[in-house]
Amino acid sequence: MEIAKGMSVFQSFSFSLRYVSLDYESLLNPIFLRVISCSLHLGLFLVILGLCCWNTIRRDNNAGHKQSTTRNARFLYYKPTTFCSIGLAIFSFVLCLLTHFYWYRSGWSEEKIITLLDFAIKLLAWLSISVFLHTQFLNSCETKYPLVLRVWWGLFFSVSCYSLVIDLVYGKKNQSLPTQFCIPDALFTLMGLFFCFVGFIAKKESEENMLQEPLLNGSVVNGIDSKKSTGEETVTPYANANIFSLFTFAWMGPLISFGNKKTLDLEDVPQLHFDDSVRGSFPIFREKLESVGGGNSNRVTTFMLVKALAFTARKEIVLSALFVLLYSLASYVGPYLIDTLVQYLNGKRDFDNEGYVLVAAFFVAKLVECLAQRHWFFKVQQGGYRARAALVSKIYNKGLTLSCQSKQSHTSGEIINFMTVDAERIGDFGWYMHDPWMVIIQVALALVILYKNLGLAAIAAFVATIIVMLANIPLGSLQEKFQEKLMESKDRRMKATSEVLRNMRILRLQSWEMKFLSRISDLRTTEAGWLMKYVYTSAMTTFVFWVAPTFVSVTTFGAAMLMGIPLESGKILSALATFRILQEPIYNLPDTISMIAQTKVSLDRIASFLTLDDLQPDVIEKLPKGSSDVAIEIVGGNFAWDASTFTPLLKDVNLRVLNGMRVAI
Repeated sequence: MEIAKGMSVFQSFSFSLRYVSLDYESLLNPIFLRVISCSLHLGLFLVILGLCCWNTIRRDNNAGHKQSTTRNARFLYYKPTTFCSIGLAIFSFVLCLLTHFYWYRSGWSEEKIITLLDFAIKLLAWLSISVFLHTQFLNSCETKYPLVLRVWWGLFFSVSCYSLVIDLVYGKKNQSLPTQFCIPDALFTLMGLFFCFVGFIAKKESEENMLQEPLLNGSVVNGIDSKKSTGEETVTPYANANIFSLFTFAWMGPLISFGNKKTLDLEDVPQLHFDDSVRGSFPIFREKLESVGGGNSNRVTTFMLVKALAFTARKEIVLSALFVLLYSLASYVGPYLIDTLVQYLNGKRDFDNEGYVLVAAFFVAKLVECLAQRHWFFKVQQGGYRARAALVSKIYNKGLTLSCQSKQSHTSGEIINFMTVDAERIGDFGWYMHDPWMVIIQVALALVILYKNLGLAAIAAFVATIIVMLANIPLGSLQEKFQEKLMESKDRRMKATSEVLRNMRILRLQSWEMKFLSRISDLRTTEAGWLMKYVYTSAMTTFVFWVAPTFVSVTTFGAAMLMGIPLESGKILSALATFRILQEPIYNLPDTISMIAQTKVSLDRIASFLTLDDLQPDVIEKLPKGSSDVAIEIVGGNFAWDASTFTPLLKDVNLRVLNGMRVAI
């Protein structure tokens, strides 16, 4: 028996040598690629083994030298690289078991021996790489991975890509995909791409060793961190993150890892990127607002304000719209393929390996959906923060330059409302900004899927959806009206409260506390009345749209039954999944309409505030201190309580006040 096995192994090697003649047929044979892969992995294993022995001997010779390192330098993605190497070793071991017990159960053959030998050598090679990374580079101070690993990762990616292409060509030629080759080669290609990124693109990161600290730290003098005292700031890793880090949010890793070790202080949190800070967003907003206003900063309309805000966050708006589109398309892949999956489970096969294709389609669609949704949320938050920061800065600067008459009509309480309520609401509008057109796309995709499964019954679903949306028009108008009245009553209450607090001593002197308390209570009652009407209208809108999915489903299936359309299990499941996804935009539509109404009111209020008159800078001339003995001088001054008054209260006032004089007005 042993002789027979030995002869079979010898025959397998002689069989592999026959493929060395590189003609066209041999290059397209997957078995030939197994021979090449086995040879490359065997060579890598021997090289890694030699490097480990050489590094061990060199470490023993340098054992007597003192090594003083205060920094623990680690390569970027060191842990993911090691874990991926271990994962490939485990995957190769699983492939060995599948090769021996499942794929080639008919007995020993030349193809089985070569395939099994290839997976076994891969197991040894990737185990050796894992051990090499763990033992040689855990605490290494090298600046990059060794040339051997980088060359091997590039070669591994190239061979894996070539093998995957050959598998597809071979499968097309023989009308069947080689599962035992195609799936491993696809995974090896993805891993090879990651290794190439780590070896050739990613940069090295170093972090302070939390367990070691010098006895004398030059950066700390008398208990004060010199770096902090000099104002040195750490910018967020998002500013210099590469595309892979942005795609996977890996730039958040260092902060999360550091927060896992200790409680984060304010100085531990990195500073914002310049574009995300008010220093970067406000100049863009101010210049755009002045350009659309023709250079007059006081001539601001709601449309100009919206245009300037959209220009400030234009990049985030476009990217988030792209992610919304990807999310909408990926979310409907499942409902579209459910009927095909049910037919496949019932025994209907359209092509070979259809099950693998369906599983891969479901997995990729869900992956794209999750990533697109995360990036969508991140971008709308980023754009909202930029718009809010620019708007708050504009309101604050406007409050510093208001004229006396404008300050009388808009108290500090109202200005605080503009910055804390209205500006924040405009920043939060990014969450609902894409919902109107996203609903249209999702309804269109839902109708396509329903028409594919239920035919003309999809028209009934479309009519029911239109009826539900039209029912919200009067409710949306009422919401906008009540929101406007609510904000007006809130401003009146804040104005009265500020007036009472400023003149509290006079009120107590005259015993007017209860009279003004009654006045403020009446204003609160009025505000509560408008709030109650607004909440009731919102509740009615929410009720309509919670009933909407059931109404659409009953209408669609009822129309299908009346038309005699057969309701099979796959078609019903696909329709129910479509209605389930369609529920989200329908549920969010009441909040979207409410948010649009609130945002419009806030924009109108801020635009009205920005049109107020400012102090005239050319009326008062300020001289440097000490340049003249005159403290205040008025020449031909006309004064009135209201600038619109035609007859001034004081005319042609001439006044000259010297330094040190006592003046009573």
